[in-house]
Amino acid sequence: MRVWIDQDLCVGNGICEELSPDVFYFDGNLAFVRNGEQVLPRGEDGILTVRAGLEESVLDAAEECPAECIYVEA
Repeated sequence: MRVWIDQDLCVGNGICEELSPDVFYFDGNLAFVRNGEQVLPRGEDGILTVRAGLEESVLDAAEECPAECIYVEA
């Protein structure tokens, strides 16, 4: 599974980081995908292959995102 965020759609509520802090980073304004401590670039340049065991929390974050800006690819 791969995930990325369209920051142009992000409304900045931070629910993604609350639900999956190992994959998402919220800077107070926008959410980003992260790989460990590295915050990935905006949009499709920031695609991450989700590690085993984190898939459910990523899917939960995508489902709960009010802006529907989290994209999950099988």
